Amino acid sequence: MRVGPQPLDPTAPRHGPLAGVRVLAMEQMQALPFGTQLLARLGADVVKVEHPGTGDLGRGSLPAMTDQAGRRAGATFLRNNLGKRSICVDLKAPAGRDLILRLAPHFDIVGENFKGGAAAKMGLGYDDVRAVHPAVIYVSVSGFGNSVPSPYAGWPAYAAIAEAMSGMYDWKRPSDVPPNPSPVGALGDIGTSLFGVIGVLAALHHRDRTGEGGYVDVAMFDAMTAFADVVANYWSMGERPDPRAGLSMILDGFQAGTGWFIVQVGREHEFERLARLVGRPEWLDDPRFATRQGWRANIDVLRQGVSEWARPMTNVEACHALATAGIAAGPVLSAAQVIDDPHLRARDMIVEVERTDGVADPVVVPGNPVRLVGVEPQPDTRPPLQGEHTDAVLSTELGLSVEELADLRAGGVIG
Repeated sequence: MRVGPQPLDPTAPRHGPLAGVRVLAMEQMQALPFGTQLLARLGADVVKVEHPGTGDLGRGSLPAMTDQAGRRAGATFLRNNLGKRSICVDLKAPAGRDLILRLAPHFDIVGENFKGGAAAKMGLGYDDVRAVHPAVIYVSVSGFGNSVPSPYAGWPAYAAIAEAMSGMYDWKRPSDVPPNPSPVGALGDIGTSLFGVIGVLAALHHRDRTGEGGYVDVAMFDAMTAFADVVANYWSMGERPDPRAGLSMILDGFQAGTGWFIVQVGREHEFERLARLVGRPEWLDDPRFATRQGWRANIDVLRQGVSEWARPMTNVEACHALATAGIAAGPVLSAAQVIDDPHLRARDMIVEVERTDGVADPVVVPGNPVRLVGVEPQPDTRPPLQGEHTDAVLSTELGLSVEELADLRAGGVIG
């Protein structure tokens, strides 16, 4: 799928199950923007609120390209803001706060992902918005939540902070090795954002039934504890493996002639299939491999046998053979292989955004993994320029005149 430099047309009809739903998002970076982008891809009309000066801090991230306005558009911003509109309002200015509270009743959902308690201090928390819009669905994404007292209240939090606190960094870490932060990118942001979307959809359904709005309060620490569910669960059940040994199964990397692949074998019948496939039936009678714990204790022997079998193949070919035998395996793909993968291409999971700075190769961002069969999808459009829709939104929704907009702009309230 390719997205050109064309902007979103707010007059064009929206498609998808959330067509007609409107979102006003006071958001930064990724922890909420990923979720509101998903809502936009499902048909919602999303208006993003940015600071008149800095804009979304994700615009300043690296790597970056230069946008049509000659400003930096960072990677974090580019991959989290397809299909949105942008207005610039200074939320700390009294007049800016007033604009947001006047806009709120025009939207179904109001969202923010500031540090815990920050929105309330600006007079834009749930109680403030509910006072002018009782049916609002208000969603907060923060490190430690807003609705329940926390010993970490007020702590700033990025994805890696919540990931570390969930236990996932320590679970398999050898005692003499430092933690490896952000091993899979911003899992803490994306995972938390997804829980926020689930909460919003549940709140929309609740409002349809009762007419009542609601407050969706999602903490990154909570979300990552849920993602790292095995940490506390396994520990409570006595499964406390030596980090150097791993769990009682085969879950390891093996090397083919070209590239690496992962194999997971957790049942005896799967081990039998593996032994026969790689030409090592003697493993089935070997007392070293009589138990799952034995598989782990002698993993080096298994790794040598599997790797020798896979040496004439690429990692993809080896995984095809394993899958045919009923064994779960997957190739360890490079970034270039991910971009060219036929499965991802067929499912529109590779979205190419045309660059605006003369570089030929497009910016690649993931597509929408939520596929509703038989429902016309909302096509992606490029991320908005900073404040690109400020005048249009404020004049259309609030009826502000050209003169009023000019006064607000001169005062630094809007941009």
